[in-house]
Amino acid sequence: MGQSPARQAVLAGPASLSTNVDCTTVNKVCSSGLKSVALAAQSIALDIDKAVLAGGMESMSRVPFYLPRGPQMPAFGELKIRDGMISDGLWDPYNDVHMGKCAETCANNQKISREAQDQYAVESYARTQKAWSEGAFNEEIAPVTVPGKKGDTIVKEDEGYNRLKLDKVPTLKPAFVKDGTVTAANSSSFNDGASALVLGNKDLAKEHGSKSRVLARVVSYADAAIDPIDFPIAPASAAPIALQRAGLKTSDIVHWEINEAFAAVVVANARLLGLENQMDKVNPLGGAIPLGHAIGSSGSRILTTMLHRLKDGEFGCAAICNGGGAATAMVVQRVSSV
Repeated sequence: MGQSPARQAVLAGPASLSTNVDCTTVNKVCSSGLKSVALAAQSIALDIDKAVLAGGMESMSRVPFYLPRGPQMPAFGELKIRDGMISDGLWDPYNDVHMGKCAETCANNQKISREAQDQYAVESYARTQKAWSEGAFNEEIAPVTVPGKKGDTIVKEDEGYNRLKLDKVPTLKPAFVKDGTVTAANSSSFNDGASALVLGNKDLAKEHGSKSRVLARVVSYADAAIDPIDFPIAPASAAPIALQRAGLKTSDIVHWEINEAFAAVVVANARLLGLENQMDKVNPLGGAIPLGHAIGSSGSRILTTMLHRLKDGEFGCAAICNGGGAATAMVVQRVSSV
């Protein structure tokens, strides 16, 4: 990863920013991307900055394996290699378990069956497949050119949403607990990805907002924390705080984005937020199960998707859980002018 990943990102390539632009890297695990947007909005509201580029990124395919060094090295015997992706991104250090076991705890405590999780996952795939076929993601995608020995490859479409084998879904073995309900099909996959948004103050929005494909205002944001083992349901604590700060009710939100780390996460939070009969408003274009969960990017990705779907005057709420038992939520409103 190297020093200051955010700084590397903005200075890389032909679209790089000036070397005079400072950068801050945020590490809130899965909530990093959304938290960066909240921090940007806060900085602008306090008149510290006029404009901020905020977002997140993750290259899960390139996370290294770790070896201990110095005094940690054994005097003799075997030397264990640790998977950096698991130890830094997918492991609960408080209970010393994989995050998937936390999802199992959630499913068990909230009484969410294997069938309900599989059903949700299949529906999410169907929504994403329909969205891509209709070009619903086109405006929010920035093609990436990957150079290779046989020429450049242009990546302009998500790669996992068409790989579902429906007949295999009910036959898959539990991924984390022998008699569990969480499987590879009803969990998000490992992915590389990045997403970003430009935030500006009122004067900049007036000057440049009419040229923007998507113009919106950040209404409120919030963080919340619960027991680490229960991290999957933390969004149900953060979202109500954001709504209260916005002076809104659940019924005022026309679009909800709840990150699909696992199907159990969305099913549980929808139930806790009273949305179980309004699932058409929750992740209407599908989510991280078919699209992928590039950890650092997911928070800003779900916000980006929601902003492109909202219509003038409508409110949306994005919420995402993160390891450690916490979550970040944000309420936004699409506007046509300032």
